Amino acid sequence: MEKLPMTKEGFTKLQEELERLKRVDRAQAITALNEAAGHGDLTDNADYRVAKERRDYIEGKIKELENKLARAQVIEAKDLSTDRVVFGCTVLLGDVETDRQVRYKIVGADEADIRNGRISINSPVAKALIGRGIGEVVQVVVPSGKKEYEILEIS
Repeated sequence: MEKLPMTKEGFTKLQEELERLKRVDRAQAITALNEAAGHGDLTDNADYRVAKERRDYIEGKIKELENKLARAQVIEAKDLSTDRVVFGCTVLLGDVETDRQVRYKIVGADEADIRNGRISINSPVAKALIGRGIGEVVQVVVPSGKKEYEILEIS
């Protein structure tokens, strides 16, 4: 079984989402399904079909989250050394061509949010950075072409 690296924060968010789905969303979906079933013939009942699809979606999402949590490998960033880029660290990069700086935190796939500077461990940028140190220049193939970044800071 392949482990899924994630931060403690990401693990907690998945747990909270799972609890909400089990306690709130599942109950609402079952109530809606029972209500729709009470409206008569199920073959022509659009409300029943929609409620059933919603219930099936919620059950699928519950299974997906349970699987992810079972495979989770929680990595505490405070336990990590900052001499090399590793999962959970924050990296300040300088674009070699434009001198523009960007700061990224390397997180699990479910935690990624580029707008907030959180990139997936599976992203091309993170893959190029892992194991590298301050002062090293890395080449990354991104959708817009090749980019070169210098690692300015690791925290």
